This record gives sequence, C-alpha cells and structure tokens, in this order.
Amino acid sequence: MRLLPLGGKWSCCKSVPLMFVNCFTIFYVDFTLTVAEVFPDCDAYDALDPNGNITVKWDVMSWTPDGYVAVVTIFNFQKYRHIELPGWKLGWTWAKKEVIWSMLGGQATEQGDCSRFKGNIPHCCKKNPTIVDLLPGTPYNQQIANCCKGGVISSWVQDPANAASSFQLSVGQAGTSNKTVRVPKNFTLLGPGPGYTCGPAKIVKPSKFTTPDNRRVTQALMTWNVTCSYSQFLAQKTPTCCVSLSAFYNDTIVGCPTCSCGCQNITQPGTCVDPDSPHIASVVSNSDKNNLAPLVQCTSHMCPVRIHWHVKINYKEYWRVKIAITNFNYRMNYTQWNLVAQHPNFDNLTQIFSFNYEPLTPYGSINDTAMLWGVKFYNDLLMQAGPYGNVQSELLFKKDKTTFTFDKGWAFPRRIYFNGDNCVMPPPDSYPYLPNYGVRLPISMLHLVVTIMASSVVLLSYPCTVNFRPLICSVTIVLYFAVNLIVYVQNNPPGKAH
Repeated sequence: MRLLPLGGKWSCCKSVPLMFVNCFTIFYVDFTLTVAEVFPDCDAYDALDPNGNITVKWDVMSWTPDGYVAVVTIFNFQKYRHIELPGWKLGWTWAKKEVIWSMLGGQATEQGDCSRFKGNIPHCCKKNPTIVDLLPGTPYNQQIANCCKGGVISSWVQDPANAASSFQLSVGQAGTSNKTVRVPKNFTLLGPGPGYTCGPAKIVKPSKFTTPDNRRVTQALMTWNVTCSYSQFLAQKTPTCCVSLSAFYNDTIVGCPTCSCGCQNITQPGTCVDPDSPHIASVVSNSDKNNLAPLVQCTSHMCPVRIHWHVKINYKEYWRVKIAITNFNYRMNYTQWNLVAQHPNFDNLTQIFSFNYEPLTPYGSINDTAMLWGVKFYNDLLMQAGPYGNVQSELLFKKDKTTFTFDKGWAFPRRIYFNGDNCVMPPPDSYPYLPNYGVRLPISMLHLVVTIMASSVVLLSYPCTVNFRPLICSVTIVLYFAVNLIVYVQNNPPGKAH
C-alpha cells in the first residue's frame, strides 16, 4: 500500500470504496485520526523513486546440531538514496530463545546476558540484537563477501557494485529444518539515523547461487525477505538542505528562505559557528565527531547544505546553467554525494561538465529528472565547511522551441534532492523574473529629474516668439516628462528589488 496525493491531500493507493476514500483520505478526519492511523500498513512514497526500497535477504545456508548458519544481505534498491557513515544498524526480535554463536562480516553491538551458558559463550544472547558492519581493514578470517565497509551502502544508480552489504551468523537454540525454523520479527533499520520502516519477514523461494566457474548452481535451504521503505518525515522534523536562485537577466539573487532548516538560537550559544571567529579551528576540532547532529555555519537559513542554481548564459539554440553545492556542516564530509533535480528541459540536456549524470525516468517516457554526482577521485567528496567545502558544474541545454522560455521562472528547477532529502525551495513569487522588454540601461529617478530640469532650462532659453513661447515650451516640457516617466516605469516596474 502506498500514499498518493489526492486533491491536495494524501491517501493510500489500496483499492477501497470511493465513499470510504472520501471520508478518510485526509490528514485529520472528524475524530482527529491521521492516515497512518486509519491505514497502519501504508508505506512511505517517493514520487521520483516509487519502487525504491531496502531489501534484507536472509538465506539459511546449512543446518547445525542446534540451529543453522545464515548469510544476511542488505540490498539497497533505492536509485539515489544511500547509507553513509557511521553506517547501517539492523535489528530484530527472535521468535523463540535463539542466540548467535558466532558471526563473520558483522557484529552485535551488545552481547547480552549469557550467564546460563557454560564453557562456550555465544556471541550474543539478546532477545533483540542489533547488528553493525565491520570496519575496513578487518582481518580476512573475519570477512565474507560484501562486508566490512563501515556500514556504507551506495545507491543503486550511483554504484550498483557496492549497493549491498552482507554478514554471516550461526544461530543456536533454533529450528533445524524448514518446518521448525521460526523467522524473526520486528525488524528495524537505521541508515544511519531513523526514517526506515520495515515490514514483516516473508518466506520466498530459496536463493540460487552460481559458482565462480559458472558451471554449477547451488541454492539456499530456506530464504525470507524483509522490505524497508524510507520516509523523510520520519527521519527528521527539519530539512537538511535548501536552494538559492539567480539569473543573468536579473540582478536579484534569491537566497534560501530564512530559517529553512532552523533558526539561530540567540539565547543558546553554540548552535552554529561564526566563520569569521578567530577560534573556529578549536571549536571544530573539539566537536564530537560521533554526534550525528550537524555543526553548521551561522547563516540565515541554517542548513547544512545549500544548492545554488544560476541561469548563466543564453545562446541562440542553447542555454547554460551553473550548479554550485556548498557544505556548511563542520562535522560532515559527504562521501559519494548525489543531487537529484527535476526540470522539464532535462530531456534536451546536451552536455554536463565535471559531474556524472543519469536520467531518472520513474514514469516511462517522461524524462524530466536527472541524478548528478561527482567524478571519482575528483569531486566525489564534498568536504566539510570551509574554503574547500563546495563543488560545482555547468549544464548545457538545447532549446525546445515548443516549451523554452525564461518567463515566469521556467528556467529554475521544480524540486531538488541532496543525498535523498528534499531541499527547501524559495517561494515561486520570489524567483528572479524576466524584464518585460529585454535589457535596457537602468534609469534612476535622480537621472529623470536632472534630465527634465536641464531640458527645461534649455527650452525656456530658446528664442521663441512672444505669443507662442510659453505654450510651446510648456507642451514640450510636459511631453518630455511623460516620455521619460514611461521609460522609467518600464525599466523599474513595481515590486522590483533594487
């Protein structure tokens, strides 16, 4: 079941009677119930990646005297959302009194109470264990394939070869056959923070594996899958990025909306860092590196990341855009960052400089969404806030004569995501607008008044006949004033920022 927009509200896409939909597809119904309460099994829905999810596959590979050995693989099938440092944490609740005797490629964060065991002590005795990945550099005898990356999992489009993570565990005091094994329940996934909701485990056809020589196929004894979906609303209450806009045809720079990701707390010092402070180095070095909360530079928007979209040049058959990404977070180096932008002219993208590009077409033939990320070993690492905390690129679009225009903010993106999170856009009525009649030299009110006064002196001193001189001069002054006033208004329409 999915959440879909319906008339400005949200509803589940499960087939229900129309009358029932009309009564319950709003955020708050008559008894103040939310959609999640009315439809508790609704998944999070991402319009740009409607089928994206993280799938946990649990393969039972062999039986032991009191249980089994299984390989658990976490597949990231999300197109642009990845799991970054400090990595994933996978948890569940055992159905019976199972224990983990040993592990490869991962470890339980807590051992739990194993006092009932004599001699051989299990790796973990907790009813609800939490598993994390091992770090790079782990000894080879403790590794398996796709392990030991510190919990980092790439997105499916950006790096499919590294879009999975695995570990092996030996489970004891469990069933020893397909009929006696009980699947775990209450799966949880942190990636690295909250936001993922996991469904129940479902037994599926056993996985099949091909040997390295491609001459033999083996299969698991038993397999079950768990599907986890992401919701930015569950992940955090505040956004993590914002967008600013500018264009060559307007001097106005539209910054990120004020307090996009929070406001500066004057009564509580230390919520942000002044970049001009002489003690900035000590403040940053003494900050808690294990704290996931961003330590941001003091700005009006207070966002860890800002994306700036600048309409740079207009050619006869092409137009160019510059994108700059700035990191204001002193606690985070964004490894393998990515950007997703939605604009109707992406179907005519001709060239992109210094970024990788992949079109996202969640709805078939509609190509209006692009995924951008850095070139490996060049700009795939967005450094922490400071002089090197930015990356930039330029995009060249071919004009589509049926749709292209600079009018009414058409040249700006519809929405932007950074590392999978939706960024705050400026309100449409604040976008840099296109002048009414091309580019003119600006005429100020002072220039207008001085010109009229000088013209009046010249006209009044011009020799005219006594009978017509006052009338002719007066009419000339009025006409000249009217013409200059019209030109001034055209170049300085009401509401234009100076």
